[in-house]
Amino acid sequence: MEITQELAGYSAKGEAIVCYTLTNSKGAYVKLSNLGANITGLGVPDRNGIIKDVVPGYADIKQYFQDPPYFGKSVGRFANRIAKGRFTLEGKEYRLAVNNGENHLHGGPQSMCVQLWVSRVEEGGEAVSFAYLSPDGEENYPGNVQVTVTYRWSEENRLYVDLKAITDKATIVNLTNHTYFNLAGEGSGSILDHILQLNAQKYLPVDPTCIPLGDPAPVEGTPFDFRTPKPIGQDIATDNEQLAIGHGYDHCWCLPSTDGKMQLAATLSDPVSGRCLTLETTQPGIQIYTGNWLDGNGNDKNGNPHKNRYAVALECQNYPDSPNHASYPECILKPGSLYHQKIIYSFGVI
Repeated sequence: MEITQELAGYSAKGEAIVCYTLTNSKGAYVKLSNLGANITGLGVPDRNGIIKDVVPGYADIKQYFQDPPYFGKSVGRFANRIAKGRFTLEGKEYRLAVNNGENHLHGGPQSMCVQLWVSRVEEGGEAVSFAYLSPDGEENYPGNVQVTVTYRWSEENRLYVDLKAITDKATIVNLTNHTYFNLAGEGSGSILDHILQLNAQKYLPVDPTCIPLGDPAPVEGTPFDFRTPKPIGQDIATDNEQLAIGHGYDHCWCLPSTDGKMQLAATLSDPVSGRCLTLETTQPGIQIYTGNWLDGNGNDKNGNPHKNRYAVALECQNYPDSPNHASYPECILKPGSLYHQKIIYSFGVI
């Protein structure tokens, strides 16, 4: 495994933006940055051995400071939405930034995903770790929270992601990686022909502001049934209230286990290139977002405009708005406890 490091520029505050490239002996690679501890590139071979970058992003690293799609970011403190930016913890109500309609999204506008993290190459030379101290009161969240994200790239084209956090005061934590994928190659066209399978019997219907209505609903008999592999676009234009709300898929599917066991979450494949992705996680849910609002969000790495549905995000995480739903998996982190979730992206060919 070869790991190279480069200085990519400086923030407005004069902080160094550092990028890393992890390349295995087959030439497959992952590119990382300390700006949001994000994945800025990921090159894997197709069935003919041709390596292409399969994750969207920007050519200019500084564009990640202004990044509404959250390309490749490590997202927190609380990924996804919190209704009206409010939650109550230990009898106290907290009011967070409202940055997605009337709701709070992805930790707020100045969350950890637009900050520069401390980074290092781990001993052994196969992993890079990023650390960030989210201070008490940042985006009005309670507690000083130390977050660590470690990426390890293997000779088998597997990307292991470890998400950890500790706190000195009770708080809420829901971390995820927000990478989008186009397995035909970044910027190469629509992902509606990609074949998706989800290991989920239920999903969370949402209100018109994309907040879960309550209990999970069966996918059977709905456009949200991906238990059997099917093209993402097969049912996306169905006359369905839930699809209309999100202008496509932007929902959380409920995975079988909520007790932290590693489990299969999803498989994704591109029939043309043959590239495929298997996704495993310890998280209880997976948000599928079909890039319904990518138009107008700058240019890709080749200088072409980002376009709607040219990439799909697969976000392993806790359920949206879980601080306000007692029946959802626990999201409270207390002093002395360790938040630890894992995601494994395994790339291959069909």
